[in-house]
Order: sequence, then structure tokens, then C-alpha cells
Amino acid sequence: MKYMGMPVALWAVFTRSFRKNLETCFGLNATEAKEVTRKAKVRYKKIIRELPEFEKEDRFKMNIVSCAMIGAFVLSMPKRPDVKTLTNYYRDSSMTPLVSWFFRQSGKLKFSEKDRQQMQKTARLKAADRNPFSWNMDYFEYPDGSGYEARFYKCGICALMKKLGLYDLTPALCHLDYDMSEATGASVFVREYTLASGGPYCDCGYKKK
Repeated sequence: MKYMGMPVALWAVFTRSFRKNLETCFGLNATEAKEVTRKAKVRYKKIIRELPEFEKEDRFKMNIVSCAMIGAFVLSMPKRPDVKTLTNYYRDSSMTPLVSWFFRQSGKLKFSEKDRQQMQKTARLKAADRNPFSWNMDYFEYPDGSGYEARFYKCGICALMKKLGLYDLTPALCHLDYDMSEATGASVFVREYTLASGGPYCDCGYKKK
């Protein structure tokens, strides 16, 4: 994957919050946080360049780029974090006011016909059959009309975290699904399994509020 476009944009948008929360979540001072960020950028570029290009129709490119960013920061930290602290760090760094606004706007279209069609199209694509760092999913609508579920059998984040030697920390990234759903104001997120915790699949259920 080329280090241009989305990877550059995401780094520009989130660097400040990722650096700031190194101080608030891990107790680093400003100089230490700056040095971690410097090292993380070098690692981030390397991770991005080693990833394959995503198909134009693949809606999960942003997910893998975000994973590359948090992975680069973890690998640059002076001490390996535990899952709980990393969960809080990733949430606080990712759910900025701008991102929360974006999800509120997207929530207006949640469960619309366009939303359902996009989910169905993604399920048909099966991009992970050709790109190990993408996702394969099935799409199910709840019989009672209360929402739908995306059920993932292959996960790009799991694949990249394994490659980076960080697989045990993957649940910290999975938890962001709850925060993103809450931010839409339109859905309640429900889940029983994740691949990262040894489940048969990752179920992402969205119930109408």
C-alpha cells in the first residue's frame, strides 16, 4: 500500500490525540510522548508500505490503516501496555469530537435502504479471499425487523496484529465497535463472539434504538 491518500490523512487527523493521550493514559511526559510519536511515524510508514493495496470497492481500508497506526504506537512505547489501558487509550485517541460528529451524521442513514444495500454488497465482495488483511462477512437482518448483524469470518485486524506480534492486544481494538455504534445515536451494539477471543466468528449486531 502506498503511503499517500488515506494513510497520510489519518496520521494528520489523529496524531495530536494519540500523542496527547500517551500522557493522560500512560503517564508519559511531553518529551517522552513526542519521542514515541516520532518513532511511531517511522513504524507506521513501514507497516503501510508492507500492506497490499485494497480493492476500490473494499470499505475496510480505513480499518486496517487505523490498526496500522495504533500498532505503530504500541511498538514505539517504552513499555508494552495491558489490554484494559490500551482499550481506553485507543478509544480516547480515536473518538475525537470530529469523529463523533461524523458518526452522528452517519447515524441518520443507519438502517436505511442504502445502508442495507452497502452491507449486502460488502458481504458479496469477500475481499479477504484475495487480500489477507481485509475482511469476509455475511449479512443477516433480524427477523423481527429490529436491525441487522454483520458476521465476520476473516478479520484484517487480527491478521495485521498477528504480523506485528501484538495479537494478544487485539481485544482493545475490538471494543471500539461499541463506542462507534453509540456515537451514531441510532443503534445499540450487541456481540457474543470475537475471533480474537477464540470465537468462531466476530458478530457485529446493530439493534435499532
